[in-house]
Amino acid sequence: MTLTTKTYEHDTIHVQICSFTGKGGVAEYQLLMSVTDPCLPFRSQLENLQKAYAKAVTEELPAHAMAVFRRYFLSDAANQADLVTEWECESSCCPLSIVQQAPLNGSKIALWAYLQTEMNVQNCNNGLAEVSHNGYRHFWEGGAANKASNSEYQTRLLLNNYILQLTEEHCTLAANCIRTWFFVQNVDVNYSGVVKARKEVFITQGLTEKTHYISSTGIEGRHADPNVLVQMDSYAVDGLQPEQIRFLYAPTHLNPTYEYGVTFERGTAVTYGDRKQIFISGTASIDNKGEIVYPGDIIKQTQRMLENIEALLQEAGAGMDDITQAIVYLRDPADYQVVSQYIENHYPSLPHLIVHAPVCRPGWLIETECMAVIPADAPQFACL
Repeated sequence: MTLTTKTYEHDTIHVQICSFTGKGGVAEYQLLMSVTDPCLPFRSQLENLQKAYAKAVTEELPAHAMAVFRRYFLSDAANQADLVTEWECESSCCPLSIVQQAPLNGSKIALWAYLQTEMNVQNCNNGLAEVSHNGYRHFWEGGAANKASNSEYQTRLLLNNYILQLTEEHCTLAANCIRTWFFVQNVDVNYSGVVKARKEVFITQGLTEKTHYISSTGIEGRHADPNVLVQMDSYAVDGLQPEQIRFLYAPTHLNPTYEYGVTFERGTAVTYGDRKQIFISGTASIDNKGEIVYPGDIIKQTQRMLENIEALLQEAGAGMDDITQAIVYLRDPADYQVVSQYIENHYPSLPHLIVHAPVCRPGWLIETECMAVIPADAPQFACL
């Protein structure tokens, strides 16, 4: 079982590929792609990215690798999303997320793609995409949205619709949902509505501080339609036994989120027969009392944020070198150069993208989410 990372340039595109192959036969690949020439018009950037993606899939990955999820990060979704959607509709039925979170290298588009081998991929009638293998059914959805009157009602409708989708697949939010993402237009104003709706819906599903919540990122992100205040991506798995799911807390570094009024888990580890996948929620510079650490200091906040992530990973038996993809969110684009240089100097092998997205508390200047994978020898569970 191996974890490998490869980085290269192709026709103005910077490509990062991280792969893991387990003894169960399934290989998984994380592709992070960004544009190196920000002077190109959007259509050229998109076309170059598409060509580089096709080349990576055909030349760097096995022929049977299937995309199970893709997310595009755009600088101006209102003027760019239609072109992305047009190409995606012609090329595949992969679950798709498109969000305005401008790449901070000055370009107009970046891409995160997640691919796996040996999987059967099909679209369900209810809007979810089902990826199945070895007795597990993985459900991905990207870009769920509606136009209810405010962020609270939009979030409530998103979650209630998602619960119905899961019910149709004989799943529940509490037992099967592993990860959510909430992208919130004007997060400083609208995040409180997301928090209120999520908390109230969770209670109806038996998700409380005495049971568990769901790993999540709640961050600034715009839809192409200005009437959409909240959009949601999600990931759930059917076929897991309860003991395969472990929630991560790192109490020496972090406090339970309900202590400051929100309802998500810091991280979730899912153990299969051959590997453990680790999903780290959006993590910022916070201590175990729920306080912002190092207000106003971007470098010290970056250091503490990464220290918190490392503590969560260690609780799952992993480390920073096991991260297969990371998305770094910055409130202030002016911090890009110093943060990028810090990561390059201290974590040169970290596969990551840096995008513009204010965090849910103004005092947090930076936040990072990530995924990691390590080998596991758990014969009591089926391999992935």
